[in-house]
Amino acid sequence: MSRLTLPWWAKCFALLGVVGAETVTYDWNVTWVWATPDGFGRPVIGINNQWPCPTIHATAGDVVVINLNNKLGNQTTGLHFHGINQLQTANMDGPSGVTQCTIPPDTAVKYQFTVDAPGTYWYHSHNMGQYPDGLRGPLIVQDPNDPYKGAYDEEHILAVSDCITAVRNMLTPSNTLFQPPIPDNLTVNEGQGLRINFTKGKTYRIRMLNFAAFGAAMVHFDSHTMNIIMNDGAYIKKQDAYQLRLAPAQRYDVLLSPNDSDNGNYPFLVSLDINRDWTNSSAEMTWPHNYTGYLVMDESQPLDRRDVVDRWQPIDDAQFQPYDGAAAYSSYQKLIKLDFNFCFDENGYPRSCFNNLTYIGQQVPTLYSAATTGESNTNPVVYGQVNPFIVNYDDTVQIVVNNIDVASHPFHLHGHHFQVLYRGASGAGNWTGRDENYVANPPVRDTVAVMPNSFVVLRFRATNPGVWLFHCHIEWHVEMGLTATVIEAPDRLRNMTFPDDHINACKKAGTPYQGNAAGNTQNVTDTTGYITVPPTTYYGCVFASFLL
Repeated sequence: MSRLTLPWWAKCFALLGVVGAETVTYDWNVTWVWATPDGFGRPVIGINNQWPCPTIHATAGDVVVINLNNKLGNQTTGLHFHGINQLQTANMDGPSGVTQCTIPPDTAVKYQFTVDAPGTYWYHSHNMGQYPDGLRGPLIVQDPNDPYKGAYDEEHILAVSDCITAVRNMLTPSNTLFQPPIPDNLTVNEGQGLRINFTKGKTYRIRMLNFAAFGAAMVHFDSHTMNIIMNDGAYIKKQDAYQLRLAPAQRYDVLLSPNDSDNGNYPFLVSLDINRDWTNSSAEMTWPHNYTGYLVMDESQPLDRRDVVDRWQPIDDAQFQPYDGAAAYSSYQKLIKLDFNFCFDENGYPRSCFNNLTYIGQQVPTLYSAATTGESNTNPVVYGQVNPFIVNYDDTVQIVVNNIDVASHPFHLHGHHFQVLYRGASGAGNWTGRDENYVANPPVRDTVAVMPNSFVVLRFRATNPGVWLFHCHIEWHVEMGLTATVIEAPDRLRNMTFPDDHINACKKAGTPYQGNAAGNTQNVTDTTGYITVPPTTYYGCVFASFLL
């Protein structure tokens, strides 16, 4: 395994976490399953011939082991553990072609990592647009030192997703307007819904997750106030809200209690936001997909009320404050500026680009190149067109995203939580290059929504050596290339080792796992064999009917 050096704070955590830490093990076959998440039957990707996929449960400090066996028959696969920092286990992060090779059919690999921080997370395939077809599930990490311990009596999960078809129509030269697939429906808890037995005198912790490939989720609990205590696995100072917006991949933990005057059953509303800009009061909004759940206080009364919202005005999550009151990093050593817009590739196919370049996956996983190219691993040329950015250990890194598009987009960073120093309102334009008017005590999270024709300023400390993606979490925009790669502390990645089963997966897939992006181990700056044009055939997640 890796011989990386932990930062001092991680060493302290490791020493403190030894006592009471456990190993939580799951044995999973990835299989096709027939399911009806929105009332219409279809094949989905499940675990051990069941769907919805199971929830991973652990406690902060535990080691999680997933023995994953690909039994799909016709597809490669892999797992990413969204929001888990992967301290000292960068090779367990899971995106195919980045920190591992794809896992071929009838091949097994083991994922093993420590869950270093409590919170609400999730796992999903990070392989060829696969998770919208089912391979996803919650990952819940309990906190023995929860600052809100004793403030709630029960926990519930509220997982929202969208249902999408016709993905192949997206990557075709005729799609000159860059239209992604629009959802046909929404689901709550994978079609099982949520109903809470709501009792006076009790408080309920609701862990909200958005699994969607495209749509954000608006949430409102009738006349009840949400007390938000966490965003993306990071504690915040308790914030009251009546409306909340979860962009794809975001999570919120909220506390909910009955009012003294409550005496019936109360509906709550989840609406799928497929609008370009929910803040534009002059634009015509559409809310075709809605779900009503219930807070049930009296079983004898009917569940026939509906929660109606005249206008969605969710709380501004960029103004949340961290629970510990941590100050913003006062300066930075590395700037990564990313101008996002749509573009066309050499064959006229619609793509999405950072700085006029679309992400193109290479033959060798990027982390494997970082580990096997010696001192040249600080040279971006080694990695091909994965939009690589080299970051030194212990640098404070500032990421600026200029969203030149007319719609909002959620951006996610692997391996880190970042501070949200500033998020411009819709129409604010591009970052001017001046660092001013930033939040003194910014919220910390791993996924942020960037407004249309506007920008966001993020900072994080580079103390977690590895290869980490920064990408839009609208899955179809990932498929179109909206991804950059942070190669963090490459000098500490040299000679990193990988588990035999992960290497065997590469061999079985016929994938080179040493050298530069093309597998050249002799002259690693020789770009011969690099993939320079995205493929023109898009498969996505394709089901084989003979497998059921």
